[in-house]
Amino acid sequence: MIEDVIFDQPLDIIYRDEYMVAINKPAGLLVHKSYLARKEIYFAMTMLRDQLGQYVYPIHRLDRPTSGVLLFALSSEIARQLSEIFQEREVTKGYIAMVRGHIIGGDTLDYPLKEELDKIADKKAQQDKEPQEAVTQWQQLLHGEFDAPIGKYDKARFSLVALKPQTGRKHQLRRHLAHLRHPIMGDTTHGDGKQNKYFKAHLGEQRLMLHASQLNFKHPITNEYLKIEAPLPQCFIEVCKRVGWVDIPNEPLDSFK
Repeated sequence: MIEDVIFDQPLDIIYRDEYMVAINKPAGLLVHKSYLARKEIYFAMTMLRDQLGQYVYPIHRLDRPTSGVLLFALSSEIARQLSEIFQEREVTKGYIAMVRGHIIGGDTLDYPLKEELDKIADKKAQQDKEPQEAVTQWQQLLHGEFDAPIGKYDKARFSLVALKPQTGRKHQLRRHLAHLRHPIMGDTTHGDGKQNKYFKAHLGEQRLMLHASQLNFKHPITNEYLKIEAPLPQCFIEVCKRVGWVDIPNEPLDSFK
C-alpha cells in the first residue's frame, strides 16, 4: 500500500526564495502531524524543516494520497500574509486527474458538499451543518483505453481531466468527480471498487491518480506573479502511457483560458 512507503529521499524543492518554499509532495506523505496520524513517522513539514535546517510553516494542505505543489512560508509573518491570500481565494490551483470512463467536454460543477467529519477527531463538532458551497471547473484533456475486459465491457475506458477548484472543501475534487459518475482512479473512499481492483491488477498501480500541478498567485512581498509547477510523478506518467497517453499536458490551467 502507498501508506507503507518509506520516504528516505530528500523532498523535491520546486520553488524557493527568502520568504517561501514549495515542494512536489509525493503521494502517501502526510503534510503534518495530527490526532489521526499518531503512529506515523513521516511528515512533509518536519522532513522539510530538517532538510532546510529551519522552521517552516505549511500554508495549505493536500490529501495524503494526492501528490503535487505544497507551499510553506519561512516566517510567521509571511505565513500570515500567504494564509490571507488563500482565504481570500486569490490563489489559482490546477490539478490533473485520471478518471473512470470517457468524460466529454468541460463545464463548471456547482454542487454544495456536506462537511465530512471524522467520528473520533470531530465528535464534538456540529453534526448537522448545512452543505457548503463547492465549485469546480473541469475540462477533458485526453481519452484512453486499456485492452482488457472489465465486467461486461471489452475494454476499460479512462479520461485525463484538468481541474480548477474555486473553493477548497475537504475531498472536493474526489467527491465532485464521483458525483459526475467519473470517479478518480485509485480513490478508495469515493471511487469505484471494481475499477480500482482492475487498476491495480492491469495497470500495476494503486495510488490516487490526482496531482496538484500548478499554484498561481501574487507574491506578497515582491508583487511578482508566481506560477509554481510540479512535474507529474513517474508512476503517474507510466500509467498514462499504458492507456496510450504519450504527450501528457502538465499545465492544467492553460485548458481554462
